[in-house]
This record gives sequence, C-alpha cells and structure tokens, in this order.
Amino acid sequence: MFAVIETGGKQYKVTEQDIIFVEKLDVAEGEEVAFNTVLAVSDNNGIKVGTPVLEGAKVTAKVLKNGKGKKIYVFKYKPKKNEKKKIGHRQPYTKVQILTIEG
Repeated sequence: MFAVIETGGKQYKVTEQDIIFVEKLDVAEGEEVAFNTVLAVSDNNGIKVGTPVLEGAKVTAKVLKNGKGKKIYVFKYKPKKNEKKKIGHRQPYTKVQILTIEG
C-alpha cells in the first residue's frame, strides 16, 4: 500500500514506516502531523486517483527531527568589475516517519 502526498510544493510517494525529509513544517519534534492533500492511494483493490485530491484520504506521520541541510555556496561574480560575492545557504527541513495511510 502506498500514497502520493503533497507538502511544501513537492510530491512524495510514501508507504507506511517510511522516513522522508520534507520542507520545514511548523510542528515540534515528537508530535504527529496529518497530510490531507493526498493525490493518490493504492491498496489491494487497486489505485484511487483524486481530481486533484482524494476526499477523506489522510496520511499521518510523526515528526522525528527539525533541522538544516548541508551548506550550499552561491558565488556571484562579474568580470572586469572587481565584484564578487560568496553566500552560504542551509535549507531547513523536517524529518518525518509515516505512521498510517487512510483512504
């Protein structure tokens, strides 16, 4: 059984007990979060696809960690102008474990 959910502008294919990294959610560690924008659910009876979301479908997950990703460096440079700028960025994320898929 799997589901396709949408969060943070991205889509994720998840099964129960999966651990995924999503865009930062405003939820504390150890709490549960429900994803209501379920796009598709597959089980033994077949696949159900929403237009665009499935009504009544829900995926619940437990927040394991809130953190920041690896540092990415952005280097801007303009030739012959003696202009350069080095900027670092760390994208925040939330690590969740999928508990149940309903739908």
